[in-house]
Amino acid sequence: MPDWIIADAPVAYPDALSFMDKRVADIAAGAAPETVWLLEHPPLYTAGTSAQAEDLLTPGRFPVYDTGRGGQYTYHGPGQRVAYVMLDLNARGRDLRRYVSSLEQWIIDTLAAFNVKGERRQGRVGIWIDRGGGREDKIAAIGVRVRHWITFHGIAINVDPVLEHFSGIVPCGITGHGVTSLVDLGLPVTMADLDVALTQAYAGVFAARQ
Repeated sequence: MPDWIIADAPVAYPDALSFMDKRVADIAAGAAPETVWLLEHPPLYTAGTSAQAEDLLTPGRFPVYDTGRGGQYTYHGPGQRVAYVMLDLNARGRDLRRYVSSLEQWIIDTLAAFNVKGERRQGRVGIWIDRGGGREDKIAAIGVRVRHWITFHGIAINVDPVLEHFSGIVPCGITGHGVTSLVDLGLPVTMADLDVALTQAYAGVFAARQ
């Protein structure tokens, strides 16, 4: 199992990038263990390598950070659990597609602990909830980057963020769908509850795929 770090206060995005850069370099050098870092950010938007300027609908609302991860615009903020995952794919098989599939399954298995059915959708990144009547809402985002076959960035699961904050962007460039959270689905889940489920589901997915 990797080292697990849980931040006890929101982490500024530049500080998170600095930490990941150093930890990835240390893992590559054999000077640090693999790491899963659970945290929250203050309200902000991030722009992935495929971000389109027109998808930032309200410039100036929150800070916007360019990042080297894949994907488009994403919102982060209080009430959303971010998990930055720094694993050595040299030791796990250099298969990025398999790694992303593992992240998806990790989220699906975590949500299942709360009797929530998270689903993949062809052509749409992240994990989705079928709300019925043709409505589908996104509950979790995925954005990854790899350097020297060490992963960083990771996933974000909506526990109880301010969902209206997503209206300032076209989340991940996808229109015609909404965003939801565990609390929005009527579940009184806390961040601590989610962390327990994440830890348990991680072992079932990643240990089995090493």
